[in-house]
Amino acid sequence: MRNHTRRNPLLTTMAIAAVCLSVLAVLSACFSATGPRSAVGPPTIVIIGDSLSTGRGTSPDEAWPNLVRNDPGFQRFQATIVNAAHDGSGYVSVGEDGSTFGSQVDAAVTDGTRVVLFFGSENDMGTSPGETEAAAARAFASVKARAPQADILVIGPPSYTRTPEAERLDIRDQDKAAALKAGADFIDPIDLGWIMDDASDLIGPDGDHPSVAGQQYLQAKMEALIGPRIQQASPGSTPVAG
Repeated sequence: MRNHTRRNPLLTTMAIAAVCLSVLAVLSACFSATGPRSAVGPPTIVIIGDSLSTGRGTSPDEAWPNLVRNDPGFQRFQATIVNAAHDGSGYVSVGEDGSTFGSQVDAAVTDGTRVVLFFGSENDMGTSPGETEAAAARAFASVKARAPQADILVIGPPSYTRTPEAERLDIRDQDKAAALKAGADFIDPIDLGWIMDDASDLIGPDGDHPSVAGQQYLQAKMEALIGPRIQQASPGSTPVAG
């Protein structure tokens, strides 16, 4: 005769539950390792640019990135702003300290960067056909490699008149083409008429760089563009007013 051992239903249920919990833990670990990461901590914004973003013509303290950084209204996002811009730089143009937009990306963008904002550059005017588009494409690809979750915001070179030079329009078009191919957001200051109607007030005596009022003007434009892109990543942030 066989001996039939009576199983304890409670022990069986507990064993099944333990196995289920182990499976869930493994699945959770796998998703954390391979799935999309949510933004943690204050967002970092990196500014890539030329002398329009360094404060040349005014001072670094009055440059629009610094004005954004110190704006009490913007500080609710608890964002860190890294201004990597250098005078004379462009996607192709080599500026101060050997800087290009690509080298600025390499120096400043990390896997914790939330937004990378490119602004300019007229310094690329006169480059070979297609050269700026190719350099811009490389810079955007570098951002994606270094910060896969970052939003890329590309702002073309502005014009201070409603009749911009053909070379300026060509650079704008190359910037736009590279941005769209990379899936980045492109903003066209020429099409939007930035500065044009108030250039005498917004551009300083050198006729090229923003005045104090011009830096404040750019601050407002940039905050309107950056704010919606970081508010979801910012602890305790409130919606941006329309």
